Amino acid sequence: MKLSDLLQRVQATQIIGSTEKEIKEVNIDSRLIESGHLFMAMKGTQTDGHTYIASAIEKGATAIVCEILPETLTEGITYIQVTDSEDAVGKIATTFFGNPTSKIDLVGVTGTNGKTTIATLLHNLFRYFGYKTGLISTVCNFIDEEALPTEHTTPDPITLNRLLGRMADEGCKYVFMEVSSHAIDQKRISGLKYAGGIFTNLTRDHIDYHKTMENYLKAKKKFFDDMPKSSFSLTNLDDKNGLVMTQNTRSRVYTYSLRSLSDFKGRILESHFDGMLLDFNNKEFFAQFIGKFNASNLLAVFGAAVLLGKKEEDVLLALSTLHPVAGRFDALRSPSGYTAIVDYAHTPDALVNVLNAIHEVLEGKGKVITVVGAGGNRDKGKRPIMAKESARLSDRVVITSDNPRFEEPQDIINDMMAGLDIEDRKKTLSIADRREAIRTACMMAEPGDVVLVAGKGHENYQEIKGVKHHFDDKEVIREIFEQ
Repeated sequence: MKLSDLLQRVQATQIIGSTEKEIKEVNIDSRLIESGHLFMAMKGTQTDGHTYIASAIEKGATAIVCEILPETLTEGITYIQVTDSEDAVGKIATTFFGNPTSKIDLVGVTGTNGKTTIATLLHNLFRYFGYKTGLISTVCNFIDEEALPTEHTTPDPITLNRLLGRMADEGCKYVFMEVSSHAIDQKRISGLKYAGGIFTNLTRDHIDYHKTMENYLKAKKKFFDDMPKSSFSLTNLDDKNGLVMTQNTRSRVYTYSLRSLSDFKGRILESHFDGMLLDFNNKEFFAQFIGKFNASNLLAVFGAAVLLGKKEEDVLLALSTLHPVAGRFDALRSPSGYTAIVDYAHTPDALVNVLNAIHEVLEGKGKVITVVGAGGNRDKGKRPIMAKESARLSDRVVITSDNPRFEEPQDIINDMMAGLDIEDRKKTLSIADRREAIRTACMMAEPGDVVLVAGKGHENYQEIKGVKHHFDDKEVIREIFEQ
């Protein structure tokens, strides 16, 4: 593509050199640069791409996008200076890959909890309706039924637009995408056109990155601020920030709620470990999901599908056939009569949601034993809160290791234990070895009890000192069942 065409949507403060040259590829990683490539220097959170400009030119880059021009300019190289390279990268990437979001209906899901479930269910729902669809999520990316591994909730702009380009080329009509606060803040989604956006909820998470809850909220809100007039925004009235998110949007605003009058209103009629009887907009159906938080997720899916043109009755029929997402409230029944549940809950709020869902079904007829940890090199402030909430809503607690990364597991456990008072500590054990912690919890369980193993869900590894070791909570539980 001609460089001049690539720069259509970019406001450059200065261009030095010719824009008539052909660009074979665009890159933000200088290691991937080859002859005829455009290198875009971004000030990243870990490294500054500006330090790799010389290296990119040496490898064959013929044009450079940057915020700060190098002191020495190389002859024959075109330099495009911009005030915001993050924003420019997204716009250049989407142009290079043929503006894929002009050919598909892209729906973004943002919020602290529920993003994966809602995006995945929408993907499965529209495939049920016979459409080719794409999914961009924490667990896995899909082009219809082809699975593509994923590293981040929302990929970098080049990877993201290349993926969206493939989805458009392969005939996907809809794409459902998790939109993380990091991606919004770092403008990874710059240049994309959304048909709709969904807000789930906002609770404590990623404070290590955003520093304050206010910054975290602003990042999420910016997603809706930037929505085009032609799109819809579907927001959760049961979250106090639901209407804050949409107060400055140009999009059409719709609401969903389990408590208040809203465009999409839901109620739980009955709860069991194999599912719930629900009422959505005065129509009853059975869903193979458990818990109030999942009723809310399903309601968001219902609302979005209707806003995308589907009939309410058809959506409810389809929803009744769908199964929970991998690692989200995965229930396993033991031969001795207790239930083990694996869930990705790794924030205080998600933990409370899952434990409340268990109590809704148990109705006081069994004990709850919770195995929980907290990730290393992440928000330390949530550790004591997670331990406290686990103790408040469980009969026994086993605090253990969960992706310690570059921290010592025992230090993380100590941070969690600091949140417990004397009474809480009486019912709490700490076992750093996660396998042993799960085994101990299962040994404590009696028929009718529930063992919740929280934090890792779909993950099949433990990250220790930069190395991912195979570890799957469900595998471990099944091994214990067989012993």
